[in-house]
Amino acid sequence: MTIQTPEGVDLMLTLAGVGSRFASAIVDYLIQAALLVALALLLFGGVSLGGGDSGAGVLVAVYFFVSFLVFVGYDITFEVLNSGQTPGKRMNGLRVVRTEGQPVNFITSAIRNVLRVIDWLPFSYAAGAVSILVTSHNQRLGDLAAGTIVVRARKPARKPVVAATSTVALPADLAAWDTTAITAEELAAVRSFLERRNELELGPRNALAATLASGLRGKVAGVPPEYSGERFLEALAAAKGART
Repeated sequence: MTIQTPEGVDLMLTLAGVGSRFASAIVDYLIQAALLVALALLLFGGVSLGGGDSGAGVLVAVYFFVSFLVFVGYDITFEVLNSGQTPGKRMNGLRVVRTEGQPVNFITSAIRNVLRVIDWLPFSYAAGAVSILVTSHNQRLGDLAAGTIVVRARKPARKPVVAATSTVALPADLAAWDTTAITAEELAAVRSFLERRNELELGPRNALAATLASGLRGKVAGVPPEYSGERFLEALAAAKGART
């Protein structure tokens, strides 16, 4: 799947299929089952559920309520706080993102996971599996409603590249850089890239940095010739930011 970033660069995302998603779900369901077993032992250990004991009835009600929270809240919590990855998805190299390529938020994650109940119909996740197979972006019903997709997580480059990963020492004479021609929208695009660059694979990351730098360098006077790519963008953000 190809999406266009706010900076105007196309990025390729590899969609996850039924097999890898099923394997991820198995891991997550085993973890949830372990949590529910532990909860049952905590609530019902040494408690008799017979004889019309009202206290036992309350415990049963609490158990079912917490079970529902675990069933729904487990995925929401991990997807929102862990960049779209539950433990099962992380183990299988998957990630949930919005169809625009942006991270999921609470609303989108809540929609896709509450509607998981429908994906289970009529049995054994049949509706969800069929939806994944027949939709162009491998989306189950909850994904369609929430506007999300499940993709292969990008793996960080194994070989460090100084130009893309090191912290750049900014020039001491930033005050000499004339950044008056840089617009607020262009500065926002630079900052957006710098904030998201660690989420990109090395090739697209360097290509995007070069594209932004080549388009903006001619609008800034006083830039030393050795500054290009990310080095230039970091210095430009600091120089322009000091004047806004």
